[in-house]
Amino acid sequence: MEEQNFFEKVYEVAKLIPYGRVTSYGAIAKYLGAARSARMVGWAMNNSSAKDVPAHRVVNRVGVLTGKHHFSGTNLMQQLLENEGVKVKDNQIVDFQKHFWDPAKEL
Repeated sequence: MEEQNFFEKVYEVAKLIPYGRVTSYGAIAKYLGAARSARMVGWAMNNSSAKDVPAHRVVNRVGVLTGKHHFSGTNLMQQLLENEGVKVKDNQIVDFQKHFWDPAKEL
């Protein structure tokens, strides 16, 4: 699968993540039929700033804000999530399962 094409598919899924919910790199990869490509999803998120993608809603499999250093400002990713009602403590989402959105089940 061509990298650019894969990135576009990742962005399409990420744009569907509901307000106040989060998903993981792996859940997006699995939904796209590329279960072992969570890192590629992460790379797509790193390059998504100009694409109007809510990348702040994509975290690692245990709810850690692993992509936060790609946001301008010290705690922008956390602030964006907290503005949507998602609590974050020590760079990790509180009640991760409650906020988790699984594209495989919800799309």
